[in-house]
Amino acid sequence: MAVEHETTNLRVLMFPYLAYGHFTPFLELAKKLSDRGFFIDFCSTPINLSYIKKKMPHKYSCSIQLVEFHLQDLPELPPHYHTTNGLPLHLQSTLYKALTMEKPQFYQILKDQKPDVLVFDIMQPWAVRVASSLNILAIRYCTASAATCCYFGHLQLKPGVEFPFTALYLKDYETEIERHIELEVEEEGERIMLLNSSRAIDAKYIDYLSEIGQTNILPTGVVIQDLEDAGDTEETELIKWIGKKKEHSTVYVSFGSEYVLTKEEIEEVAYGLEVSNVHFIWVVRFPRGEQVVNLEEALPRGFLDRIGERGRIVEGWAPQARILKHASIGAFVTHCGWNSTLESIEFGVPIIALPMNFCSDQPMNARLVVENGIAMEIARDGNGKLHRGYIAETITEVIFGEKIGEDLRRKVNSLRENIRLLREEHVDGVAEVIKQLREKKNQSKNA
Repeated sequence: MAVEHETTNLRVLMFPYLAYGHFTPFLELAKKLSDRGFFIDFCSTPINLSYIKKKMPHKYSCSIQLVEFHLQDLPELPPHYHTTNGLPLHLQSTLYKALTMEKPQFYQILKDQKPDVLVFDIMQPWAVRVASSLNILAIRYCTASAATCCYFGHLQLKPGVEFPFTALYLKDYETEIERHIELEVEEEGERIMLLNSSRAIDAKYIDYLSEIGQTNILPTGVVIQDLEDAGDTEETELIKWIGKKKEHSTVYVSFGSEYVLTKEEIEEVAYGLEVSNVHFIWVVRFPRGEQVVNLEEALPRGFLDRIGERGRIVEGWAPQARILKHASIGAFVTHCGWNSTLESIEFGVPIIALPMNFCSDQPMNARLVVENGIAMEIARDGNGKLHRGYIAETITEVIFGEKIGEDLRRKVNSLRENIRLLREEHVDGVAEVIKQLREKKNQSKNA
């Protein structure tokens, strides 16, 4: 039954970073606020907006407006690289610099759109200064977990002080990120930060982050894309194939929309899946622009013949939400990007954690879901290298280990229900705070 919400005339401009893992939760929050009567201007580059248009339900055509933000067409950064999706690693910093060069354009966008509130990505802290120059309220939005923000926030704000939560830690081969992490704290803007999480997942980390950052942390209640909105309703050959498998018998393997496995990593994952003897769907991605004539060239010799009907290899993209929702899926082997982690929880699927990018939030997310009792993490050697034996052993324990599998499923389903119970309350809280801030701003103007 649909919930009726009070109508408001408030206009919010949303400005996410140019990454799929960022603009997707921004868009889902935009929909939630739109359902509560807000008008939304969603600002991003044309290539990101072209993707969003395909996913935007018609009912939001009047309440969510897409606003184009253009970057310069640098020789090394043509328009199709105005997003992190498919962007070569060596161009990541170039994209970030190109984005920050467009402050004058962003100033003009805010001046033209005249939003009541700017919700900006913490990856773009300069945006608050632009908003402040126009006397526009600005609120940060972090698309990472509270655990990640809490851990690295502690490193910066309390150097030399032991982190109080032992469940979160970095392994020796992951500590390189500690030398690069630097959180830019803006003095301007509201002392409020929205967070794509729920108190059901990491309440103690939300509280500690609020304490050390002296900021009011507002969880958005975990906003992920609806299956209907994602268009994942087609009964494809892949979905039919899953339907023939027993309940909880199949693992879904995917390492996100941006990570590309090395040849060595592909071999270890392949042999791990083969030895584990489970049914599986594995999404394999290759660098943009590289054409693989034959998938067998990237996989161990004879692998496809040996697995036969036991597995499916999907190149590039798969309907992840649709797959995870299927009753045959017993576990998700994932890099633990936050969006993928939240989707796995939303559909009640135990996680087999395999962080791939150590200079990211993935290791911390992996420790968080293990702490919540909904995941097992695949071990690596002391140098951080993958081993097929560890992969096979962990998958086998989760899929064939009756007690372990049942325990993980019970806990992830319990967590999912707790998140759902809090979701509307969290979003209502965000909407109410935005209204209060705007009212306070109006009162100060009229005083």
